[in-house]
Amino acid sequence: MRRVGVTDLETGREITISTRAVINATGVWTDDVESLAGEHGGDVQASKGVHVLIPRDRITSDTGILLRTRASVLFVIPWDRHWIVGTTDTPWTLGRAHPAASQSDIDYLLRWVNTALKTPLVAEDIVGVYAGLRPLLKGESEETSKLSREHAVIDRGNGLVSVAGGKYTTYRVMAADAVDAIAPYLEVEPAPSSTAHVPLVGAAPALDERIHARYGTIKTDIGESIAANPHYGNLVVEDAPYLIAEIAYAATHEGALHLDDVLTRRTRLSIETRHRGVAAAPAVAAVVGGILGWDRATVDREIDHYEARVRAELDSQKQPDDRTADAARMGAPDVRTGTSE
Repeated sequence: MRRVGVTDLETGREITISTRAVINATGVWTDDVESLAGEHGGDVQASKGVHVLIPRDRITSDTGILLRTRASVLFVIPWDRHWIVGTTDTPWTLGRAHPAASQSDIDYLLRWVNTALKTPLVAEDIVGVYAGLRPLLKGESEETSKLSREHAVIDRGNGLVSVAGGKYTTYRVMAADAVDAIAPYLEVEPAPSSTAHVPLVGAAPALDERIHARYGTIKTDIGESIAANPHYGNLVVEDAPYLIAEIAYAATHEGALHLDDVLTRRTRLSIETRHRGVAAAPAVAAVVGGILGWDRATVDREIDHYEARVRAELDSQKQPDDRTADAARMGAPDVRTGTSE
């Protein structure tokens, strides 16, 4: 048996877990976790991808658009009431918890998408901005756009199996490979993988109706909550399609513990509204706080934190480069740890 020490960031509680083996599936933190086990693999390079949301009426097209730039692939994808325009592909060596989009990233996207549009987009057209990090396998090229999007399972024989690289679109293959690699440590013979035949929770044919398209067969949970609480059928804010029932569901069924969990991850209010979710924050905090038992001080703290996060993100998007954008974004501490990283 091996012993692993972990810390609960919600409570600060330290826990020791006994286990035969550990799967390290931590994305851009892969090398950091390996170093905790005394390994120095250096297998992963973080690459930043930035996207912007544009109202559907600003681009006249019946299909998506795909362009090739000098440094990346640029796509324009219809997404509900918006177009998603992305992406950048640049090395990122700064704070990985909150990658920041800079003014140069946004200018790059607008410059290239405008080469394909009759009516150019301008910065004022942008409704929302989001940035993420790809955990790419390192290679000989210094350009992240040329690094592999494939994944690798790394077993160094010490009970730590790392899954490095890969993409969301291949996560089931990655998981199957990881299970096969960990099985010898558990002294079991893995059964043939069934992942290709197991549907996601709520999976059902997509329909135009938004709630069905979002929740599939478990939309009945949303309907039942509205039947029990009729006001749950109201919109949270007028400029976004989310119902109060969806906010409650995030706290009761989807593990949301904080206001930014709901506004940025369970919904997309942080990027689908020009106010970046700030106008919805009080109403969302009231619903989530009522379910999770927040007192007035906790509600105020959650709202203050979210507003600080939005201010920091907007500030970062006015900065000329990665370093200044990162410094601006780190001005808002993380709600779980009280630190910026």
